[in-house]
Amino acid sequence: MSTYLQTIEDVYAAAAQQPDQNLCCTSAPVWRFPDLVIPQTMLAMNYGCGSTVDPRDLRFGDTVLYVGVGGGLEALQFAYFTRRPGSVLAVDPVAAMRDQAAKNFHEAARVNAWFRPDFVTLLDGNALDLPIAANSVSVAAQNCLFNVFKESDLDRALGEIVRVLKPGGFFATSDPITPTPLPEAFRADEIARARCLSGCQTFADYLTAITGAGFGRVDVRARFPYRYLTSIESPTIREPVMLESVEIVAYKVPDGPDGPEIFTGRTATYAGPAENCDLGGGQVLPRGVPMPVSDAAARRLAQHGDIVLTPPTYRARGGGCC
Repeated sequence: MSTYLQTIEDVYAAAAQQPDQNLCCTSAPVWRFPDLVIPQTMLAMNYGCGSTVDPRDLRFGDTVLYVGVGGGLEALQFAYFTRRPGSVLAVDPVAAMRDQAAKNFHEAARVNAWFRPDFVTLLDGNALDLPIAANSVSVAAQNCLFNVFKESDLDRALGEIVRVLKPGGFFATSDPITPTPLPEAFRADEIARARCLSGCQTFADYLTAITGAGFGRVDVRARFPYRYLTSIESPTIREPVMLESVEIVAYKVPDGPDGPEIFTGRTATYAGPAENCDLGGGQVLPRGVPMPVSDAAARRLAQHGDIVLTPPTYRARGGGCC
């Protein structure tokens, strides 16, 4: 095992024994659902930088893979929708974290009449070699874990997600990103990497890694400030940098006609004299109606003088016309 991966496991083993509020952080409130009570220990161990759970995505028959169980908060939220034995598979390489999560699930069963601990199966394994059969899950998720990997390991982890997802399945992911490449000396800091700081990629590089793994469609759901880094964290940070958290859903589907379809909330509106604008290939823009378009399609449509394009909102959902 690489030394940096061992450092990461050591940091998370310590966080399993004693909750660490500075180990990743999110200021966003967790989802609240009817009849769902989240044990306090799960809230204390919420080592995420956003959310990967959205009720609009989920179906009763889903089988969910959660990579890096942490305190079990999001695995519990996924189980709220699946509600059957073994419907959530939670993989974690840290025995202490799995043990604590198991205790947390038993506490969750005590305070939630609908929940049973066997809804979640805890598995010993890591993101680079998932103990899951190919094409076996409809949903995969990770929160503030993949940013700790170096590039070759990130590619391997994403490849494993693609392998285990059923065709048409999706990967919900949340990670911190950086507006500018971080100094190499800071990126070499293994403790800062384990604490979800020094391993951050730029937004463009993060998306390239995801689409390069084989995800043909990507919806960027959210971007918001995550952590402000200065020389206080490390003398190698010469200029302060505001890290962001990004929430993305990537689909195991073929590329679109323009290549991988990355939706960032852009729209195209036909403003010409005809009733609609036929773009070919079954793509039609009705006059006056904003239609979601991928970034690649927006670049292609920019040459049309009668199509109005809007900038990204980073609140994309549901794909679009092209």
